Amino acid sequence: MIRQAEQKSKRAIVAAVQKPSVTDLEFDASLAELRQLAKTLGFQVVETFTQKRAGFDSAGYFGLGKRKELSEIVQGGADIILVDHEISPSQAHNLEKEAGCEVMDRTMVILEIFHRHARSRAARAQVEIARLGYMAPRMREAAKLAGPKDRARSGTGGRSGGESHGELDRRKIRDRMSELQKELDAMAGERKTQRARRQERQGLARVALVGYTNAGKSTLMRALTGSQALVADKLFATLDTTVRALQPESIPRVLVSDTVGFIKNLPHALVVSFKSTLDEALEASLLVHIVDASDPGFERQLAVTQEVLDEIGAEGVPRLLVFNKIDRAGDASAQRELETSLRARYPQCMVLSARSEADVARLHEQIVAFFQRGLVEAELFLPWGAQKARSEIFESCQVLEERADGEGALLRVRGEPEAVKRLQKQFGRIESGRPV
Repeated sequence: MIRQAEQKSKRAIVAAVQKPSVTDLEFDASLAELRQLAKTLGFQVVETFTQKRAGFDSAGYFGLGKRKELSEIVQGGADIILVDHEISPSQAHNLEKEAGCEVMDRTMVILEIFHRHARSRAARAQVEIARLGYMAPRMREAAKLAGPKDRARSGTGGRSGGESHGELDRRKIRDRMSELQKELDAMAGERKTQRARRQERQGLARVALVGYTNAGKSTLMRALTGSQALVADKLFATLDTTVRALQPESIPRVLVSDTVGFIKNLPHALVVSFKSTLDEALEASLLVHIVDASDPGFERQLAVTQEVLDEIGAEGVPRLLVFNKIDRAGDASAQRELETSLRARYPQCMVLSARSEADVARLHEQIVAFFQRGLVEAELFLPWGAQKARSEIFESCQVLEERADGEGALLRVRGEPEAVKRLQKQFGRIESGRPV
């Protein structure tokens, strides 16, 4: 992989082959996404190079004539070629040799971004597993390209009899991946225990923000929780899950999780390795699916997110569809027109800007309303001599009304059934209430 210090000044060519089955709209959207990925890596995209073919050339991805043409463009001033597909080591090797510069395929670009942005111990381990998984089959193919010179003398350098350098490296990769997976399994067990304790102790409801990378999840996270989540106009600016309480707090108390963003053709190894991060979506009672309303290709965002959610088994989790960044859709007239169109196509959706306090307040209300659907109401009687228990009532329930008489206070409360039932045993002079 390339060191970050070396990448800042690199001039990149974004390159891709368009197959007949891929529409111009899909092709252009994928190229635009790769340019955004290049921006995240600090590259300067100086050229977009494409070819229409029935399939990828097995030797060098592009056809021979196109490879020569690409070589001339590289000589004019480029340091690296970013290919918008995953290609084999032999294709990359031949393309590098003929073009005269380094080649990174789409998967390698995404892995490099994940590598740079991982902060927590779990995220770093997950990224390393994905990178090793990407390298292993390429090392096998590279060894074939190297031929007999890779064959080792037996019994030297810690190798078993007849084990080649390539076989030794691949064995080390397998051992390292196994070691990292054991660490992740242990961390997953710790997180599960911690979450169970929090749930048991506080009865917390959970909502997860999901959606395409750069759809505005981190901005909404900050607005809903008052957290200092990183906000940057880059793909995959954040990788580690952030969990904060919804502010202002409600009854029940709601925890909000910001998950890793999705992207077209997300390498399967990353979906698997980031399963523990995406598990926040599985554990949530509600998914807030955020879409960039200003992106002309938002339908692709919807499809990609749905595909990944299905892959991790979250298709049955209730969700609220939120179209964000309406403020970027143009002037007021253009915004109204887009909002009307979105509401007509998706009647249950919300259309908003994460930078609007009023819009965020509406989303806050929708989230709280979802978790209050199963609450019940009841009246409690708190004698004047037991006023020290007021704090327990106010912490466990929402107090809707309070009246007083000569003997004490009557409180009409709303809360989770278990909490209300427990309080009624202590202070219930009146029979249990009705579902809200």
